[in-house]
Amino acid sequence: MKQKIDKRTWYFGLGFLVLGLLLGWVFFGGESGVSVAEGETELAHDHEGEGTIWTCAMHPQIRMNEPGQCPICGMDLIPLQEGGATVSANEIQMTESAIQLANVQTTAVQRAEPTKEIHLPGKVKAEETAVGDITARFPGRIERLYVNFTGQEVKKGQLLASIYSPELITAQKELQVAARLRETNPSFYESAVRKLRLWNISDAQISRIASGGKLQDNLNIYATQSGTVVAKNVNVGEYVSEGQPLFQVTGLGNLWVLFDAYESDLPWIEVGDEVRFTVPSIPGETFTSKVTFIDPVLNPGTRAASVRTEVNNANGKLKPDMFAQGVLQSELDVAASALMIPRTAVLWTGKRAVVYVKDLSFEQPTFEFREVELGPEAGGMYVVNSGLKPGEEVVTNGVFQVDAAAQLQGKVSMMNPNADPGAAGGAMAGMAGMDMPGTEANLSQTPTSKFVEGDVADFRGQVPAAFMKQLNDVVDAYLALKEALVEADEKETAKYSTALLAALHKVNDKLLKGDTKDFWEEKKSFLFQHAKLCKEADTIEGKRENFIFLSQPLIKIVEAFGARQQLYVDFCPMAKGGEGAYWLSETKEIRNPFMAANMRTCGEVKDVIK
Repeated sequence: MKQKIDKRTWYFGLGFLVLGLLLGWVFFGGESGVSVAEGETELAHDHEGEGTIWTCAMHPQIRMNEPGQCPICGMDLIPLQEGGATVSANEIQMTESAIQLANVQTTAVQRAEPTKEIHLPGKVKAEETAVGDITARFPGRIERLYVNFTGQEVKKGQLLASIYSPELITAQKELQVAARLRETNPSFYESAVRKLRLWNISDAQISRIASGGKLQDNLNIYATQSGTVVAKNVNVGEYVSEGQPLFQVTGLGNLWVLFDAYESDLPWIEVGDEVRFTVPSIPGETFTSKVTFIDPVLNPGTRAASVRTEVNNANGKLKPDMFAQGVLQSELDVAASALMIPRTAVLWTGKRAVVYVKDLSFEQPTFEFREVELGPEAGGMYVVNSGLKPGEEVVTNGVFQVDAAAQLQGKVSMMNPNADPGAAGGAMAGMAGMDMPGTEANLSQTPTSKFVEGDVADFRGQVPAAFMKQLNDVVDAYLALKEALVEADEKETAKYSTALLAALHKVNDKLLKGDTKDFWEEKKSFLFQHAKLCKEADTIEGKRENFIFLSQPLIKIVEAFGARQQLYVDFCPMAKGGEGAYWLSETKEIRNPFMAANMRTCGEVKDVIK
């Protein structure tokens, strides 16, 4: 019995020992392991906190050692992804958040056949070769009219009028005398016959008169061609002189349509091209004509050349002097397909064209600043002569935001082509004159390379009066367009955006010289580009977007050259998705062209140009 008790006790003791060891490992060994892991995590967190740089997705120039909010826009800061390959001064890296906020999109460079749709305003005209004047070949009195109103159709040879002429009677008597002396004086007879023939007297009538027949008191006037009487210049009883126009007859079976083509569109137009056009008075019907002649001389007033087309009008629907709106689909004459990029990918800086190309060798979105040489514009695309390769991706949406980020980081950019990222203050080197998100643009500096440094460009008194008149016409059209955008009137915005582009085309930059000419040239391309895009945009939103960008160079031009009236430089911080935008106004009252009707007064006056 004693032996059994000792054995059981021994088993219980062994079990408690194992259980104690297990519990000890769980509580003491496990706790020790957790503490080590937590210690390592805290150490790693502290290390991350010490080494991480925090930045703003929309303002990458902001660099902070701890999380917080952006001092410019108030957005939460995000950690800057460091490490990896080093980007060059020509490249800009952006975070995924910044890409999404700026809505940056890219398009692959592709080969395509360059085509362009050209819109041509015009007017229907009578064919000049089919216009004929019927004149009096001798003086006399209108005895009778057989055509009494304009618009009457006549046939060739149809009797139009009868004229009594004393000179006709005298000429007939001379013929009868000359006929009797024909044998002795043949030249006298031939002279008398020739005179009557010039008066359209037929040979049969001349023979009858010469043989002693009754003299003809009246001379009949006949139509020399078939067509429509478009002018009747005489009435019964009127006396007419030799050579006086009596009627004008025009053939309307074939007509001309004369279109105006801007000089930038002329390279796309050739003789033989088909132009389809409509006229407001015949809605829903489209007519087809062929280009037969291109005027070799530009109209100095409109800066456009006349393009003549011919159209068959057998049904008589078209009338001379009707307005027409033509569309020509043109293909560029190239040996092979050309490289094409959307025009929204291109930034213009004076005479230079630049794009941002996506660098696929980086995991983080990286874009390279690159200058390109462009050919003609083909609709919404540009032909690329050099600078890009097929398959490369260019930024086509958000390109201004990418360029703005490059400027803020001191990288090579549109306004800062020779950036030095290592130089002090390099992050702000390219900001002069730019409307950056959440910041007030420095309107006292000029946004081009030649005029960035120094004081405000001021050429007042150096600009010819003729140029200032043309510039003031541009400003007037701009202000009218601004008011149309305020009211969101589609018809008026279409009207005045067309007027603005037409006024720009009339500006004669040959009137400028020296620095004034250089200054104008540096602003001209950007101004023209967005004025044209504004005209072609088919929505109010599209016109407003391009109005933002055409306002920037125009403000600089007016600051430098002046204007006929006092102008206000207004700013709205909520325009352009919260980035802010400037515009010119002729009144101190804020009338915002970018916002809805309930926010027309949003904004403030930033400057006054006197």
